[in-house]
Amino acid sequence: MTGGLDLAETPSPPSPRSAARKTALVSLALVLAIIGALVGGYYFAMRPVTLKIAVGPANSDDVKVVQALTQAFTQSKGQVRLRPIQTDGATASANALAEGKVDLAIVRGDLDVPKNAQAVATLRKNVVVLWSVPGKGKKRGAKITKISQLAGHRVGVVGRTQANVNLLKVILQQYNVDPAKVEIVQFPANEVAEAIKAQKADVYLAAGPVNSKITADAIAASTKDFGAPSFLAIESADAIAQNHPVYEASEIPAGTYGGSPARPDDEVKTISFSHHVVARKGVSETTIAAFTRQLFAVRQQLVTEFPLAAKIETPDTDKDAVIPVHPGAAAFVDGEEKTFLDKYSDYIWWSLMALSAMGSIGAWFAGYLKKDERDNNNHQRERLLDMIAAARRCETTEELDQMQTEADEILRDTLRCFDHGAIEEAALTAFNIALDQFHAAVADRKAVLFSLPQNLQRAGAQFRAAGNA
Repeated sequence: MTGGLDLAETPSPPSPRSAARKTALVSLALVLAIIGALVGGYYFAMRPVTLKIAVGPANSDDVKVVQALTQAFTQSKGQVRLRPIQTDGATASANALAEGKVDLAIVRGDLDVPKNAQAVATLRKNVVVLWSVPGKGKKRGAKITKISQLAGHRVGVVGRTQANVNLLKVILQQYNVDPAKVEIVQFPANEVAEAIKAQKADVYLAAGPVNSKITADAIAASTKDFGAPSFLAIESADAIAQNHPVYEASEIPAGTYGGSPARPDDEVKTISFSHHVVARKGVSETTIAAFTRQLFAVRQQLVTEFPLAAKIETPDTDKDAVIPVHPGAAAFVDGEEKTFLDKYSDYIWWSLMALSAMGSIGAWFAGYLKKDERDNNNHQRERLLDMIAAARRCETTEELDQMQTEADEILRDTLRCFDHGAIEEAALTAFNIALDQFHAAVADRKAVLFSLPQNLQRAGAQFRAAGNA
């Protein structure tokens, strides 16, 4: 007979509810994080983008058109909104873009365009109009019909911008007329009529759209006070365009400025230049593509109120263009604008990869949280295996009953672990095998004990007790 069997008490396992609660909280946190990331990504992708656009001077047609575009963009609830930044003129607008203070700007093509500017659209084209006024009284001079006759005369330039003066000098130099021998007088557009009436110049220059009201009013004032003006053709327009790529050869159609007889009475050759909508180079390609699409979508809506809107054209996408086109505008013009999947497929793919990784991490973390419960179950299974050997050495049925009760508790905890996912089905199968062996050992030992006389069982128990003492 062996000595008394000392069954150590198994420590109570951690509460399964605690582990389940931790798992549920972690799972909820991961789901909320994923939903938050998706919602944030959608908001970031679909939120309206406000672009600051520099335009000037005040009360100019350009300012009015941009203000109308701003309202149209807001009403259409498009992806892009505009915020006009008023400047003193095209030069100031270009400087604001160069300094990164704005995203878009309206600039003259014949001025120095910032290096970080890329074309988005041609807002309008301007033609140069030169006409002479014969004068009256003592100021009446010889009739001027050619640009080569301007030496020694006064030329009135409409507008205060230096760009128009530089434009006149380019024309004079083409005809070998020394600008120093020409008296240049500038006056604002609202003083044109008074200047013509006071005969402040012999020839006048205006630059604007073909249907410019300023130019038309100036020519009407000349006609009213001095009769039909003489329009000076720029016959060397092609040569000027060749030497200065910012200019183009153009024509003023007969009768553009009305009257009877028509003013002019025949087509007049001249040069033209453009006002451009340019974007800062760093602005997103997707944003500029959306802006360009919205611009041409609302163009027709503005024609009734602003006829100049009909003159808005797509930019020159040639590689040798004077102002390089913005990739976003080029994508719209060439029909290569990216779809939603084209733009965000990489993000979607990486998001799926991230979700997969998060799932793996979540599964590992959930398993880590159940590590204590799993280790405790492994300990209980080892305890059950030890009880198999102990059952075969028991001397009384009471000890077997105690071990049976303990085995029932181990079974209960094991099934609970399986329900919580702490152990897999293979581990449960192994436990069942051990439990069957334990039950068989207990049944065999009880059969042996029941076959012994009661006095032998009591003697064995007393002997074991003496040995332990």
